[in-house]
Amino acid sequence: MKYIITVQHTQSLHHVNGMVGSWTDWELTELGMKQADCIGRKLGTELKEDLKNKKAVLYSSDLLRAKQTAEAVARYTGLVPVLRTELRERNLGKCCGKSIQWFCENVEMEEKTIDDRMFSDAESVREEWNRLKPFMDGILADDSEIIIIAAHSEVLGVFDAMFLGMEPEALNHCDIRGGAGGVSKLFVDGKGRHCVKRISDMSYIEE
Repeated sequence: MKYIITVQHTQSLHHVNGMVGSWTDWELTELGMKQADCIGRKLGTELKEDLKNKKAVLYSSDLLRAKQTAEAVARYTGLVPVLRTELRERNLGKCCGKSIQWFCENVEMEEKTIDDRMFSDAESVREEWNRLKPFMDGILADDSEIIIIAAHSEVLGVFDAMFLGMEPEALNHCDIRGGAGGVSKLFVDGKGRHCVKRISDMSYIEE
């Protein structure tokens, strides 16, 4: 059995200041730090016994908001976050560092397929998928029994679709998104089936 727990980073400054997230390195708000601590505490309690006798690893996007969320999980699990650029949110190119209003007024192309780019120097959904695929293959092949991942909304949606065996083209017709601080639980069972136990459980950010 292999258990995968994904944690969407908690409230970040770009959630409240009208700015674009993407590769801009926003930190968590004060509320976001409290939410991350709640997640860490609850996961630490849930996993306390398993962490004593199972190989576990904690991965995180290297962007600050995800890293801070992972650090909260680390405080309660004793795991050291492994930073991976593959887990970054989708790169929106020249839109990074701009406001959402600027984005809406300057978007260069409407995204109709996973190969479209909203800006000439932005990443397409397919490119995001291809960036993430080697990471997915790696964690499924290694011997870790518990894998915790702290990352971002869209990249975790791509991760979920990939885990469930979808082809990237499926994302032309569907989207998997969670809320800030949502915790998802996935596992590979004894028959090798990829299963979902819960998606974006928001109860983890509640005191």
